[in-house]
Amino acid sequence: MGPSLDLSLISSWLMICAKQGPKAGVGLATVVIAFVFSTYYNVLMSWALYYLLNSFGATLPWTSCNNTWNEVGNCSSGFPGNNTHLQSASQQFFDHRLLEKTNGIDEAGGIRWELFGLLLFSWVIVYLCIFKGVKSTGKVVYFTAVFPYFILFALLINNVQLPGAKNGILYFLTPVWSKLFEVKVWVNAAAQVFNSIGIGFGSMVSMASYNKFNNNILRDALIVSVTNSFTSILAGFVIFSAIGYMAHIHNLPVDNIATDGPGLVFVVYPEVLSTMPVFQLWAALFFFMLLCLGLDSQFATAEVAVTFIKDEFGPEVLRYLKREELLTLVVCIVFFILGIPHITKGGIYVFQLMDHYTAVVSLMFLAFFEVVAVCWVFGVSKISLMIKRMLGKTPNIFFRLCWRFFCPVLVLCILLSSIAQYSPAKYEKYTYPLWAEWAGWGVSLVSIVWIPLGAIQEIYNNKGSLLQRLKRALTSTIDLDAEDWLPEKLNLDNPASETLLTSVA
Repeated sequence: MGPSLDLSLISSWLMICAKQGPKAGVGLATVVIAFVFSTYYNVLMSWALYYLLNSFGATLPWTSCNNTWNEVGNCSSGFPGNNTHLQSASQQFFDHRLLEKTNGIDEAGGIRWELFGLLLFSWVIVYLCIFKGVKSTGKVVYFTAVFPYFILFALLINNVQLPGAKNGILYFLTPVWSKLFEVKVWVNAAAQVFNSIGIGFGSMVSMASYNKFNNNILRDALIVSVTNSFTSILAGFVIFSAIGYMAHIHNLPVDNIATDGPGLVFVVYPEVLSTMPVFQLWAALFFFMLLCLGLDSQFATAEVAVTFIKDEFGPEVLRYLKREELLTLVVCIVFFILGIPHITKGGIYVFQLMDHYTAVVSLMFLAFFEVVAVCWVFGVSKISLMIKRMLGKTPNIFFRLCWRFFCPVLVLCILLSSIAQYSPAKYEKYTYPLWAEWAGWGVSLVSIVWIPLGAIQEIYNNKGSLLQRLKRALTSTIDLDAEDWLPEKLNLDNPASETLLTSVA
């Protein structure tokens, strides 16, 4: 097994910023954001499990208005579109059966006990997959990462044969040029890419620490990026071909059905599935695919939090818990308890607030400072030299230009634009009260506050005038000619430096 994960993660950021000094604020912020993300993300898995368990009946429960949870006078058994006051049966199933949604975040409404049990079951699955560390996680991911592709291709083959699928695909492929000038589109796109690849959450850096020293990380970086984009496009074809079919059935424009957020996966697509031949099969496969995809993300972020505690406080913690498996169990229990507010009847408002301020706001700040630390403080020349020692060749001009100019400038532009055109979180038509907005900013600051605190501590620990302290804090002092940085020494004596090298691309 390679070096320990998050000791290497934080230490690698420390070594980028200064060879001696406190733990880098960026590294600690990365661990914290992974911790916060893990407290609410598994709620999606409980929703997917709920839909999966309801997919095996003779009829799907979200297709009819004749249920106890339906508001009969306001319910449409088909998809009513955006120009009517009616709600679809699928929307009412999501709101009134799955969530039992209250009127706002200040109305908790009690715990949804079915979701409580499913959330507990989701964390049991996660624990069983990670309690042995990366060895057990790696074996599980072989299935959870590959199997969804079979389902996606099966759904695509089925969907493109449905009437109206062509219109949905054309809607997906036809650009709306005016949208390119909307900052929100770029911010959401960046957040989506960061979430899907795992940028900013520490999982990529952590897992990269298990690579062999001479692993071709440039090739892997391209493979991961291209595969992620291909998967997004493939999923787009699957989703919009089905939306086009739904628009054809109800004689509505495609844009009257297309939506974003949880509604697309848990409202629109279930409605589409219910109209397909052998709907029980397609519904079960679709929600099982969601479960696999979600568990992949949860494995990685939970592993970051677990191994950070183990590597930073291992001797003290293991003195009480004795076994590493018990530490993983305790962390999963803590995440489960912190996830309970999201499965109350008002939990959807808490979930949406947390997701907005963690997966969008915090992530943009963290991504910018990570890029600055690597590309400008540490420097492209040192990155290139390290990779040359690993692979025997210097990175090509494409990578060097991306590191030096394109990535920092692009992330900076997105960050500044998102600040200039900031819009508060909202859920559908619900506007959050002021206290909830402040709570959201508090959640965001929990992770990003470590960056300025780390900078202040670094400046304080330096000596000289303020300008001299700032200069030292912004200058990497790593000596690449030192003995510890020779290739034959890295694997044996300096695990943190191996993580830095194998993950920096």
